[in-house]
Amino acid sequence: MPAENLSRDEARERAGLLSVDGYEVALDLRSAVDETSGDGPRTFRSVTTVRFRAGEPGASTFVDLIAPSVTAVSLNGEDLDPAAVFDGSRIHLEGLAEENELVVDARCAYSRTGEGMHRFVDPEDGEVYLYTQYEPADARRVFACFEQPDLKAPYRFSAQAPEGWTVWSNGVGELVDGVWKFAETKPISTYITAVVAGPYHYVTDTYEREAADGGKLTIPLGAMCRKGLAPYFDADDVFAVTKQGLDFFHDHFDYPYPFGKYDQAFVPEYNLGAMENPGMVTFREEFIFRGKVTQASYERRANVVLHEMAHMWFGDLVTMQWWDDLWLKESFADFMGSFSMVEATRFTDGWITFANNRKAWAYRADQLPSTHPITADIRDLEDAKLNFDGITYAKGASVLKQLVAYVGRDAFLEGARRYFKRHAYGNTQLADLLSALEETSGRDLAAWSRAWLQTAGVNSLTPQVTLSEEGLVTELAVVQEAAASHPELRPHRVAVGLYRRTAEGALERYARAEVDVEGPRTVVGELAGAEAPELVLVNDDDLTYCKIRFDENSLATLRERLGDMTDPLARALCWSALWNLTRDALMPARDFVALVLRFAGRETDIGVLQMLHAWARSALVNYAAPQWREEGGRLLAEGALKELRLAAPGSQHQLTWARFFAAVASSEADLRLLSGLVEGTGKIDGLDVDQELRWTFLETLATYGAADEDALAAELSRDDTASGKRHQVRCLAARPSEAVKAQAWAQVVESDQLSNALVEATIAGFQQPSQRALTAPYAERYFAAIERVWAERSIQIGMDVVRGLYPGLQDSEETLAATDAWLAEHADAAPALRRLVLEARDDLARALRGQACDGGAAGR
Repeated sequence: MPAENLSRDEARERAGLLSVDGYEVALDLRSAVDETSGDGPRTFRSVTTVRFRAGEPGASTFVDLIAPSVTAVSLNGEDLDPAAVFDGSRIHLEGLAEENELVVDARCAYSRTGEGMHRFVDPEDGEVYLYTQYEPADARRVFACFEQPDLKAPYRFSAQAPEGWTVWSNGVGELVDGVWKFAETKPISTYITAVVAGPYHYVTDTYEREAADGGKLTIPLGAMCRKGLAPYFDADDVFAVTKQGLDFFHDHFDYPYPFGKYDQAFVPEYNLGAMENPGMVTFREEFIFRGKVTQASYERRANVVLHEMAHMWFGDLVTMQWWDDLWLKESFADFMGSFSMVEATRFTDGWITFANNRKAWAYRADQLPSTHPITADIRDLEDAKLNFDGITYAKGASVLKQLVAYVGRDAFLEGARRYFKRHAYGNTQLADLLSALEETSGRDLAAWSRAWLQTAGVNSLTPQVTLSEEGLVTELAVVQEAAASHPELRPHRVAVGLYRRTAEGALERYARAEVDVEGPRTVVGELAGAEAPELVLVNDDDLTYCKIRFDENSLATLRERLGDMTDPLARALCWSALWNLTRDALMPARDFVALVLRFAGRETDIGVLQMLHAWARSALVNYAAPQWREEGGRLLAEGALKELRLAAPGSQHQLTWARFFAAVASSEADLRLLSGLVEGTGKIDGLDVDQELRWTFLETLATYGAADEDALAAELSRDDTASGKRHQVRCLAARPSEAVKAQAWAQVVESDQLSNALVEATIAGFQQPSQRALTAPYAERYFAAIERVWAERSIQIGMDVVRGLYPGLQDSEETLAATDAWLAEHADAAPALRRLVLEARDDLARALRGQACDGGAAGR
């Protein structure tokens, strides 16, 4: 792993020396279906020609390549000895000319980890599918390149493929004399080049609109998936959202989509949600729904489609110089995904999901010991890989939402337009964006940037209310606090809402004021004289990024009246605030569970309901006192079953409660019901137990020993697909047996035979909250293994293992001490590995604090 790393200093030095004129990359992918490949890694031929200039003739540099072997290297017509210049991750080049041509002929390896050129064999029909995934630095697993974002260049790809296959890349392609040849790209970074190849099911459409010059802008659209998923592929809906997004971004960015065609590939065993390769966007195929899902799933897919589309401008057209400024693309895409979805598609409640779901990710990340400013200090590629986190995405997007409130929507969008035109096909830093926004807003953004982009941590905002004898507000103030570890107090543009019951019993807002919160205490003068509120909601309408706190009266109102709030965004904000109180050990977990049991059945927003279910289960598993877990689990299962039976037949609420019931079921009666639903002997009116729901129920049954290996094998024969295999592997690893756990551990930790998707499924099955005693022996083994795993496996698999197998379910001071001992003894371990362990330790320490808080509530 260390040999594959690239430091920021090395990248800066190379960028100062070189400029790249273009690449030609020729791939031979026919070996993908060759069944005589031998015992070594399956490889393909990759021939790269790169033309570049050097600012200092005679200087030396290196080109990046991770490959099993290099056949030939020539620099400016001179053959170099591959054994002498290639060290496994770099090809060293001496005596550069002012203008150079490098040709590298290599054997590159197909991947089973989702990094580089991933090769997937569909168990359903034996077909082979290929796709590439590079971010942040895996293009070098497919072709020789200068692997850093600020050495942009045009690319011209070609590929030979098995007969009957189609190949796609960033540019338009055609089959010429048996070779797929692709149009040259605009100057782009290495990590967003792409190749997709195989017998994919492919659907086309066209986007058209009037161009600024009076002509017509036409963009060919394509969407693809494996043939086995074709019956479920609702490409029409994907195209509808795509066209709505293209309309929105053309209307607001005033810069035509710059990359020609727009293909979208839904690919198997994908590590990410999606990737913004220009003209060839890739998505995880789970966005094609094999069974019934709720509108929240369609909304999530639309958000991801639009997030990746925003990248065509924020990230692809204009790209950060180095990974320090990753936020310049990810924060903007995250914000623009919701912004465009709300304004251009049918998902007009997208800001509720943003407030309730995306921000929860940010709040967690921003309270970890690894929290960092939005503009981060990224020393190398390992740092960069871990920085695709809740800070860079969701906190950054939240801060941009605050910036829009601060400078105004029109100024913000005009600043974006100037930024694109000024830096098209170039690379930027923070100052470049701030300069454009200062021009359009007239505001000095230096102080704002220091407070919001260059410091870490989340503030809490709490209302203080003083009332007169007549029951009027004498003074309402907002108190701002920060953690001792990150004491920065920030400027917040917030709305403060006052709520009270109506004659009909609804809890509704009757007064609102916007105010700039500065420093530790800000008085909201506009609300003086208002009638006494039953609830004060700071950050109403979710304008800023903060943890909302409540005064005692407001908290008491929520305990009794939360379900009476009629505004879904305000209700979602209150739920989020209550969850933060639980995570911060300021509210007992059993109190949060009680609120969910009392009010979740009245939640109208399906995405919020799904989040409440996830939080309630987390409250039980992580933050409830151990001695209350059994009772809490019983209460959740009873409550879930009650709501499942009350939900409208066939509704998305019924489906959501069915999935939650399966997640918390444990009693013999619960398991009998699930078995009956799977076997067809039980029934709940309107509940369609389709294949996906069958697997959901079977995982619970397997976890409690009520579905054995034969039952799972029979289910796989019923659903002998890639999706079915992942489900089966997870269920097999979930069974309550010492032998099962030993086998799962060995498959993930001691072997590299499983693909990335099956590693993920095995880990998910291995870690079951009801099996703490069964997995206890693996705590010691975890700490003995992780440094070796990190060194020997790819960074993606290393991350999956270190995160997924941390013994957090062994929630005791002993596990905390073991973690501290490992950290003390491994001070020189890879910083990225230490970060993952530190984050897991922090989650465990937080859980123990929550359990102590909940234990103190016993017997009230």
